[in-house]
Amino acid sequence: MAGFISDAQAKALSQEAEASIWSNDGQNANSNAVQGSKEQQFTIQPHPAKTNDPNDLKPSVGFLANAGIAAHHATGPQIPNQEILNSLEQPLSREELQKRQAELNNLN
Repeated sequence: MAGFISDAQAKALSQEAEASIWSNDGQNANSNAVQGSKEQQFTIQPHPAKTNDPNDLKPSVGFLANAGIAAHHATGPQIPNQEILNSLEQPLSREELQKRQAELNNLN
């Protein structure tokens, strides 16, 4: 029948699959496969936290590593001092803004 593989090909594929079970350190990642059972095993990786306090995490771990999230750690409204306020230019009047709008619309 077309589309099916022979028993020899199936056995070769099975042997390749069992050979790929070995982990990077050379030990069998699925010890039950060696014992004859085909049940899959899973392991968990250790969590980087040593305590339950989020402040103990290193800045390079998790969402703390993202510099973009730093804006969410602000401590309230930032009110500039008077020197900065004095150095800012005055906003344009309504008439000046309408004149500038007309200039920009005429360019198109």
